[in-house]
Amino acid sequence: MKENEQKKNNREDLQGVKIIPLGGLEKIGMNITAIEYEDSIIVVDCGLSFPDDEMLGIDLVIPDVTYLKENIDKVKGFVITHGHEDHIGALPYILKDINVPIYATRLTVGIIENKLKEHNLLKNTKRKVIKYGQSINLGCFRIEFVRTNHSIADAAALAIYTPAGVIFHTGDFKIDYTPVFGSPIDLQRIGEIGKKGVLALLCDSTNSERPGYTMSESSVGKTFDNIFADYAKQRIIVATFASNVDRVQQIINSAEKFGRKVVIEGRSMVNIITTAIDLGYIRMPENMLIDVEMMKNYTDDQLVLITTGSQGEAMAALSRIAAAIHRKVSIKPGDVVILSSTPIPGNEKAVSKVINELSMRGAKVIYQDTHVSGHACQEEIKLMYSLVKPKYAIPVHGEYRHKMRHAEIAQLMGVPKDNIFLINSGDVLTLSQEKGKVTGEVPAGGILVDGLGIGDVGNIVLRDRQHLSENGLIIVVVSLEKYTNNIMAGPDIVSRGFVYVKESENLMEEARVVVEKALEKCLSRNNTEWGKIKSEIKDSLSDYIWKKTKRNPMILPIIMEV
Repeated sequence: MKENEQKKNNREDLQGVKIIPLGGLEKIGMNITAIEYEDSIIVVDCGLSFPDDEMLGIDLVIPDVTYLKENIDKVKGFVITHGHEDHIGALPYILKDINVPIYATRLTVGIIENKLKEHNLLKNTKRKVIKYGQSINLGCFRIEFVRTNHSIADAAALAIYTPAGVIFHTGDFKIDYTPVFGSPIDLQRIGEIGKKGVLALLCDSTNSERPGYTMSESSVGKTFDNIFADYAKQRIIVATFASNVDRVQQIINSAEKFGRKVVIEGRSMVNIITTAIDLGYIRMPENMLIDVEMMKNYTDDQLVLITTGSQGEAMAALSRIAAAIHRKVSIKPGDVVILSSTPIPGNEKAVSKVINELSMRGAKVIYQDTHVSGHACQEEIKLMYSLVKPKYAIPVHGEYRHKMRHAEIAQLMGVPKDNIFLINSGDVLTLSQEKGKVTGEVPAGGILVDGLGIGDVGNIVLRDRQHLSENGLIIVVVSLEKYTNNIMAGPDIVSRGFVYVKESENLMEEARVVVEKALEKCLSRNNTEWGKIKSEIKDSLSDYIWKKTKRNPMILPIIMEV
């Protein structure tokens, strides 16, 4: 008892600013962090992640924001670093419960507005466009947006001024001296903030295992020019991330040089590119963009198609084109397909399947040197530490191995080992000028989105889906007479995904006999509780099937009263 009290006191005796990651610290994706001081909370980013292989039928995973709901009076707003799905994708779902203003740079707000339109939330949600260098006051926090580079324009780092000290959140970043759009990262301002003293640095860990520097985004443009020159007579199809606006700009630049018209295919690509063109983040000559229906009016050497699906996603445009189920575009021998992205860990199989399907249809697939990362490698992370000089280091955005490597870099850069925190989603990290430690825990984890259902599919349902997918289903139907419990019809056995019934008639007949015996056994003992009858049927049939086939299908007894 004393020990528990001691623990409790230890956890609650530290006053300071609280950093509470609600996602994004065990895997790439679903980034969301609450920062709290007394009666003020701000939320940095609000992303989603895509389902793992074992999450059968799940469309998206969004963060659990129970803690924010419970403290809704304290929540002052969302501050968003950039417009990628893993940083903004959960907003339409979370805003239904936590309707607070959103603060972000211009392109990021434009992309968020697209999402809000789809979910009919545009009228009810306040959005404010923030310029680089501008500060906003939310509760007891002042937040300054600082220019950084990433694989999408208008990315920002956040300098969060709190009563306990400055927290610097890099967002996703790289150091690009020759970006395609806009200016290079504002290293001067980051240095000035560092000089004044920074309490904690939350820094991107994605490429912490890669030595050296990340190549400039503009280097991809030269590769595109070379490919366009080498394949001047063929139709070119380029697949990339919809949100990589700078990459799309470079494809457009190459298309312009080589006199090609541009077709955009894929819903997310059309949405983001339209927004980027409207806001001036993509420059394109007039009449260059044509509708997919107009492709038939041009020869192969006059066309370039920009599409989604570089990660092999089953429903994305490129996967449908490769599988010949796309209604408007089909691959023909001689087409050149450029995959301008690196497979996200776990997507390698899906990507190689698409490459194989495209190759079988006669396309030439190019995927070497057609992509550069949007994240900082080791030397850039070191540069960030040398400018910011934080007291505490908190590696974010990455799997555990990325954060471990990041922690080693932070130590190398002079941050004491005890001041580096490898925390998990749900941990409450309290920091003051004197010390920092984990002082509590809040609910955190993924909420599964399946169709229109949010959170109605949990572990038990997933386990059932797994069971069904691996072993199939057997349904046993019996009709009993009311009052007397005589068997009026059945037992009938229906199987799905277990065995091919026509070739296993003996097995199914013997299974029927087993169920009959189980029923007789129950009824002869005057056991008329349906629950007990179902259990008896399940147990005896399950034993029999395991002995005969060494399989374990789901068994579903149905009793009807006549």
